[in-house]
Amino acid sequence: MEQPIRILIVEDNVIIADDMQSMLEEIGYEIVDNVIVYEQAEEVLKNHEVDLVLIDIILASDKTGIDLGKHIRENYDIPFIFVTSNSDRATVENAKTVKPNGYLVKPFEQQDLYTSIEIALSNFIYSEGKQSANTSDMDVPMSNSVLKDSIFVKKQHLYYRIQFEDIQFIKADNVYLEVNTVDKKFLVRSPLKDYLEKLPKNKFYRAHKSYIVNVDHIDAINSKDIMINNNLIPISKEFKEFIISAMNS
Repeated sequence: MEQPIRILIVEDNVIIADDMQSMLEEIGYEIVDNVIVYEQAEEVLKNHEVDLVLIDIILASDKTGIDLGKHIRENYDIPFIFVTSNSDRATVENAKTVKPNGYLVKPFEQQDLYTSIEIALSNFIYSEGKQSANTSDMDVPMSNSVLKDSIFVKKQHLYYRIQFEDIQFIKADNVYLEVNTVDKKFLVRSPLKDYLEKLPKNKFYRAHKSYIVNVDHIDAINSKDIMINNNLIPISKEFKEFIISAMNS
């Protein structure tokens, strides 16, 4: 099922933090937590699924937002954005050392926050996809990142996380792909072959030139088709032989 992007706010000004949370929830994001110091953020990251972190550079603790950014960069493959009142050269240069995915200067409006998050997510997803494409020929496992058990799909103005297990099949339709879950369809602009590279190789297979299927959702099979959730999907001879062999093994 689709899940909104889960955001952790790390901001020691409670009024600003509450305003940010209200802005984000109004747009449609989910706030995992709203904390004020490095140690609290570290605990949340350890115990909860987080898709993106908004970090104030100056925190109410010895460790700064830049320290937290370094911790995230070294231990988690998720994007983070610095949200700060400081835009002087020294602060910016210091922030650049941990390669944030965005830098937002206070005060800001809801649209500024939304734009920064969406650009950070878009660039992050693109770089992940590029990394997978560059390493796929060497059979290197996909990075344990936000794509570890799910994939981002954009719907209207937000990115949503779709669990791999909920994807039943994917159909190519001209320049778009139709990603089918149990009860929803999402349109994605991507070649079928490239999208297949992003999916777990033990579950998703190219069943036909125009289809990728999740084998866990196959309900029935005959000589030419498989059935998934009452949808008849054509299959190639090779895929039929593969499925029958798997069933008999």
